[in-house]
Amino acid sequence: MPRGGAQTFNNDPARAKVRYLEAAEGDVGQRIDNFLMRQLREAPRSLVYRILRSGEVRVNGGRVQPSYRLALNDRVRIPPLRTEPATPTPHGPSAGLQQLIAKAVLYEDRELLAIDKPAGVAVHGGSGVSFGVIEALRAARPELTELELVHRLDRDTSGCLLLAKRRAALRELHALLRERAMQKTYLTLVCGRWALGNQTIDLPLKTNLKQGGERMVRVHSEGQPAQSSFAVKQHFAKLASLLEVSIGTGRTHQIRVHAAYAGYPIAGDEKYGDRDCAAKLRAFGLGRMFLHAQRLQFRRNGADFSIAAPLPPELQQVLERLATAVGNPRAAMPQIAK
Repeated sequence: MPRGGAQTFNNDPARAKVRYLEAAEGDVGQRIDNFLMRQLREAPRSLVYRILRSGEVRVNGGRVQPSYRLALNDRVRIPPLRTEPATPTPHGPSAGLQQLIAKAVLYEDRELLAIDKPAGVAVHGGSGVSFGVIEALRAARPELTELELVHRLDRDTSGCLLLAKRRAALRELHALLRERAMQKTYLTLVCGRWALGNQTIDLPLKTNLKQGGERMVRVHSEGQPAQSSFAVKQHFAKLASLLEVSIGTGRTHQIRVHAAYAGYPIAGDEKYGDRDCAAKLRAFGLGRMFLHAQRLQFRRNGADFSIAAPLPPELQQVLERLATAVGNPRAAMPQIAK
C-alpha cells in the first residue's frame, strides 16, 4: 500500500479509480484536509472539501470532518477524481510572485520559515486565485519537500505568516495552536472612537454561511469558540481608533467579525465594514483593509521565540495623516514593532 508519497491527480475518467493511502509517521497529527491537498496538489481546493463533505473520503472506513487529525497507519480512501474542463491556468507561480515572497522572508532556520506577507496576496491558491504564498515558495524552493502553512491569514491582511519546513515541526506548532500556547498579536484601525477600553470578546463564530452567494462568518451560538482581546493604542478624535488585538483562537475572519459585532468595524473591510467610514478614511490614503499581523510569540526548545513584522509604509502613512488632522504631534505616534 502507498505510504505518504505524493499522488498524481488524474483528470481522465477512464483511468480514475479509488485509491488507498496509509498515514506514515510523518503524517501523524496533520489535518485530513491538509493531507489531501498535499497528496492532490493539482486538485482544486473546493473539490477537496466537496469530497470530504460528501463522505467520499473515508478514514478507516468512516466519514471524518476536515479538522480530523491523522493517526499512525490510518487508512485513507480517496475516491476517483475528475474535474470539468476549465480555462487553462499558468503552469506555476509567476517569477514576480516568487521574487516578492522571497524578499518578504523575516526568519528562517532548519525547521521554520516566517514571512511578512504582503496585503493582497493569498496564502494559497483557490477561490479564484491560482497561486499564493505556499505555491510560490514551493516553486522557488523545490528542495523544501515538506513545506506547509502553520496557520493562515486573510488575503488582504499583511504581516507575520509562519510555515514549517518539516512535518515534525508542523505537528509541534499545531499542538501549540490547539493548546492556545501561541500568541498572535495584530494591529488594526477601527471606525469610530473605541469606548470599550481593554475588552475581551469571547463569542462563538459560525462559518460557511452563504449571503448573496458569498461565504460569511457571524457570531452564532452554534459556532466554534473564538476569543479576541482588544487594547486601545490611540484615538483619532471620533473618526477612528488604533487597537492592538491578541487572539487565543484562529477562526476565519475572527477579528473582523468580533470588531464589527462590537460596533467598531475594521477600516477598509469590504465585507464587514462601514462604507461611510471607508470613504472618509480614503481621504487619508487608506486603500486596503487596516489589519496587520504584527507579532507571533511562543515557547520553542525551552526558550521564548518571537517574530515581528513592521507596519507597512502605506498604513504608517495613514496613521501619520490622521494624527496631523486631529492635531496630535507626530512624536505621539505609537512605536510600531520593527
